[in-house]
This record gives sequence, C-alpha cells and structure tokens, in this order.
Amino acid sequence: MIIDLDSSIDRRSSDSVKWGAYAPDVLPLWVADIDFRSPAAVVSALHERVGHGIFGYGKDPHQLAEVVAARLAALYAWQVSPSDVVFLPGVVPGLYLSCRAFTASGDNVAVQTPVYPPILRAPLDSERTRTEVGFIRTDDGKQTIDWDGFAQALDGKTRLLILCNPHNPLGRVFSRGELERVADHCQRRDVVICSDEIHCDLVFPGYQHIPIASLSPEIAQRTVTLMAPSKTYNLAGLDCSFAVIQNPQLRARFQKARRGIVPHVNVLGLTAALAAYQDGQSWLEAVLAHLTANRDLLLDYARAHLPGVRITAPEGTYLAWLDCRDSPAAAQPYQFFLAHAKVALNDGALFGPGGEGCVRLNFGCRRAVLLEALGRMRNALDNARAR
Repeated sequence: MIIDLDSSIDRRSSDSVKWGAYAPDVLPLWVADIDFRSPAAVVSALHERVGHGIFGYGKDPHQLAEVVAARLAALYAWQVSPSDVVFLPGVVPGLYLSCRAFTASGDNVAVQTPVYPPILRAPLDSERTRTEVGFIRTDDGKQTIDWDGFAQALDGKTRLLILCNPHNPLGRVFSRGELERVADHCQRRDVVICSDEIHCDLVFPGYQHIPIASLSPEIAQRTVTLMAPSKTYNLAGLDCSFAVIQNPQLRARFQKARRGIVPHVNVLGLTAALAAYQDGQSWLEAVLAHLTANRDLLLDYARAHLPGVRITAPEGTYLAWLDCRDSPAAAQPYQFFLAHAKVALNDGALFGPGGEGCVRLNFGCRRAVLLEALGRMRNALDNARAR
C-alpha cells in the first residue's frame, strides 16, 4: 500500500485549531497535531461504525484493553493485565487525576522543566505546590537531568513526580540508566510516579522507549502510566487515551477521583483506537520514516542557515526545541518569527523555567511546508542582522 504523506490537504476550511488560529498567511508549526491523514483502517472503521446509526452508551471496551496489553508485551516485554488498563478521554485528565488522587493539600508535586504546559498547571490547579527540576545542557548540546536538583526536589513533602518520556518539548528519550535512577529516588522517598508517555510510539532509530513501570514489579506498584493513540495516529480530536495502573489500591484511588467528573471515552474514539492498534502499523512505519527525514532536514538547514539558533536532534516526538538566545530573535523568538517570518511556533516561556528565549517547532507536516517555514525564518534572521 502506498501511503502519501506529502499531498496537500486543506485544513483551513475544516475545524482545525492548528490551521485556524492564525491569519491565512501564517504557516502553523505549533500545536502537537500532525498534518497527515489518519490510517485508512481507522477511517474505514469509523465509516462502518457511523453507518450503524446508533450512538448510545458504549460498553466496557474489553477487546481494546486486551489489544493494549498485548501491544505492551510485544513492544516492551511489559506484562500487564487488561484489568490494569483504565480508559480516559485524554492524557491531561490523567495528569490532573493523579495530582488529586495521590496527593493532599500542602503536598509537593515535582515536575521537570521546561515541560508540556498542562504538566505545569496540573499541580497548581489542584491546589498543590509545584517543585521544579531543570536540565543541564552538555557540551554536545544534549539535555540531561540535573540530578542534584532532582534529589532536592524529592523532599519529605513531595508525594508525586510527573515524568514526561519521551520528553515534550526537549525530545529526550530517557535511557534505562536514567529511568532506573529516577525510579530509585522515587522508591527511597516513597513518591508516586505519573509518567506521561503519550509520544512513546514516535521514537527515532537508535533509541528505544522504556516505560518506567516496566523496570521492576516494585516500580510498577507506584506508577501510573499515561499513553494514547492520539499523537501516533493523529486521533487527538477523538479523545481516547488510557492509564496503566498495576497497583489495585492506586487504581481504586484514581477511579474514585474521576467519579462524576471525568467521563468515559466516546464510542468513536474507542473504535478508532482499536483500528489503529490492530491495523495501523504500516502507516506508522511510513510516518516515522517521513518524520526522520524531516528531522534531519531541519537539523541540517538550521546548522547551515540559522546561525545563533541551536537545535539538538530530537530522540523522539515530532517536536524540535529551538534555543534562539544567541540569535537576533533572542528577546521574544515566538513574537519575532510570527511577526517577521509569518511562522507560528510555540512560545518557550509557556513551558516554564528554561524555556525563555526558546520556541518549539512541530515538524510533523508536509516537507514543502517545512521548507517554506524554514526559508521564511532564515530570511527574517538575515534581515534582522542587516538592520
């Protein structure tokens, strides 16, 4: 089957937030939403389900839970039971539920910044205290965990760590050694781990995603793992994700926290997820090849034509973190590129400490769009230097 990822699909005339948030002359490379048509198997399954014509309450999706459990075993040698899988209408509700289920007023929640903004907001919206841990940039540009800061953050009042792996926005795929060290700190300090692993399927050659809960039975007993088909298969608008919670006590507390507030997944979201996981592998392989080429193009172009902008090769996700602090865009890079290049990126300041002077770029798009955006950014920087 030929899977065309470079054909132009008009999203401006649809209900797309990504393409509708800015003026028509702006190229949107911001929100984590790829521009590829979802797998044909998903579209076909949705057509069939819609054709039934009745959309009443759906039953417990046991088949999908079995597919998820089999997938985790095949990909990560991680043995979970279908009963460990809790379906949710999004990963973000899972972040909030974890804050409310496993901490109390006055407790600390540790996060690693810069990080996906809802991870920053979840502790504060839940009336908890947020403790921030940064990263250290090595000589080769790689972002590594600040271990001294990490140990200090897990103090006696910290009850929960929100981990993001693969990391958004830094694109890190943490190694087994790094995850074991994180897990050891949490084990010794009796900290529950909420691990946002929504980008786990989007990992580049040479790297391997490892669910932190798969490290050992002991770590599994203190971990809530959040995953979804949404980023992988471009299904975000269908609101289907899941938590894997192997500890029955934690699972019961999590379910209690959602009661009457967080609804079940809608029937179309469940239909799409099942079709994607069962029949979407060839599509995913094509997407990963396309994203790898886009990532490499971006890196080569930046090194050659965007002096002062530093990009470390993402190990996973379709998001690149651009450090613009040595460029003419240093003061407000988001505003600079929007005003002078007509390219919409994500403002790094919204990702917390360490995000100042940076922007996030989504390269999950047609190659022609990426090249056009990069050309505009180059011209904007060149013009600024010439002034």
